[in-house]
Amino acid sequence: MTVPEDRIQMAESGDALTLDRMFEWLEKMPVPEGYRTEIVGGHIFMTPQRDTHWEIVLDIVEQLRAKYPRGRVKSDVRIDYPGHLNGFASDVTLMAEGAEKNAKGLWRCEDVAFVAEVISRSTAGNDYGPKKDTYAAAGVPVYLIVDPYTGEWHLHTLPKDGAYRGTARYDFGIEVDLTGTAVGLVLGTDEFPRD
Repeated sequence: MTVPEDRIQMAESGDALTLDRMFEWLEKMPVPEGYRTEIVGGHIFMTPQRDTHWEIVLDIVEQLRAKYPRGRVKSDVRIDYPGHLNGFASDVTLMAEGAEKNAKGLWRCEDVAFVAEVISRSTAGNDYGPKKDTYAAAGVPVYLIVDPYTGEWHLHTLPKDGAYRGTARYDFGIEVDLTGTAVGLVLGTDEFPRD
């Protein structure tokens, strides 16, 4: 058994590990179709896209698109966040009006107005833990977690000093009232499927 040349070069490289380098490695890897990848705290996570997951993501995107232009609504797009090697590909991201890409051609986390993550069993701990903390540290005004396993949504608002001060948790079927936030609309959840 031989080790591929590019793996030897990676192992021998003395350069510091960076998000750019890690994403370059991911581009060379045979990631199966239907999987999304992201880096949380320097760890690479690959999760399969399930029907339930996609239906919820699409529902949220369609509701946002009723108010916002296509260019402001993103899904599975890399955005680098503060902390150790955090390159997230959030399920749904709403960029602030006037948001621009940085010199590397990436959207800036400072311009994120809203993030929604739909729970997958294998990465739920990230969404409820380190990603929530990172979004708060970055000052993301609104973070919504949608959990098809419990049939609940969790809303986090008012980031301050690396934590969210406002939280709410309700069952599917109860609307998510975002009228008093940067999002400025109400999200319906009555059509969110459960796993």
